[in-house]
Amino acid sequence: MRIVQFEHPSEGRRLGVVSGNDVVDVTAVRPELRRVNDAFSAAQEAGSTIAKFLGDVLGSANTPTLSYETLLANNTLAAGPVLRPPLDHTDPHRVFVAGTGLTHLGSMESRDKMHAAAVQEDDENKSDSKKMFEMGLRGGKPAAGTRGTAPEWFFKGNGIVLRGHLDALEIPEFALDGGEEPELVGCYIIDATGAPRRIGFAIGNEWSDHATENINYLYLAPSKLRSCAVGPELVTDCAFQNIELRCTVRRSDEVIYDSGTLLSGEEHMCHSLANCEDHHFKYPAHRIPGDVHLHYFGTSKLSHSERDWKYAAGDEIRIEAASLGAALINTVTGSPSATVDLVTVQPG
Repeated sequence: MRIVQFEHPSEGRRLGVVSGNDVVDVTAVRPELRRVNDAFSAAQEAGSTIAKFLGDVLGSANTPTLSYETLLANNTLAAGPVLRPPLDHTDPHRVFVAGTGLTHLGSMESRDKMHAAAVQEDDENKSDSKKMFEMGLRGGKPAAGTRGTAPEWFFKGNGIVLRGHLDALEIPEFALDGGEEPELVGCYIIDATGAPRRIGFAIGNEWSDHATENINYLYLAPSKLRSCAVGPELVTDCAFQNIELRCTVRRSDEVIYDSGTLLSGEEHMCHSLANCEDHHFKYPAHRIPGDVHLHYFGTSKLSHSERDWKYAAGDEIRIEAASLGAALINTVTGSPSATVDLVTVQPG
């Protein structure tokens, strides 16, 4: 099932299901179902899965529809309904956005180019990126019932950093660059018992600042504290084995970057999905009932190590994966600034 969340200019938030060229308006039938977590709670109470529950809702009545093409093209409420991230929460502080890196068989090359400039390539003296990647190769796919090697993990922020289809991705004035990361995103809700429930997957752009990270790999953590995009769809039945993605960047009428085919999913990763999920949700603070988690699973290729340009306002980033529905498109806004507005802390 392909689920979307959208906002109507006069009726507020709505929940929909993609059906062919249309979006079926679930909220028109069940007004209390305005977000995915509303449907999840109702499904849990009914002892069902969200996909089966929504299927039963849609099968019980003639439901109004919207043109999906129109919805995908619209980016302002003044013109009509607008897509929102496919999973969020009424309280952005209940949304936890994080990810794992160095998970893909092609990812080490991009990261190693950033971190290994002054490192001799031998078994005694490897970059930390390469060491972490090789740890994943050895122990990232453990036998069932055993805990494997922990992947690299990072935090991006709460729901305030979350952007949807056609939303802008900001380059803060304190940044050195922007950097696309085309990834799969796991979409989770913590149930009433504290157990994480995977609702499905979505396309994501884990927007980062690789120029800052390149200064020193210990800057990876702050380089991740940026906005990020997810959507347009949450796909409940996507097989996480072999997924092809592609990323293109357009400046005016020119394509200035084309990633080609990017391979993702377990077949192309050194960590299994179960291992990544175990190491994220093993922390009690990550299992608070009602919380929403959006988790990026890494990419096999970054443009940063092979381009001679920096992102600029107006650049359009398109990430597509056929098995995850419509493409995710975002436009860059903002730019680095030589003049910085310092944040001054006042006495309380």
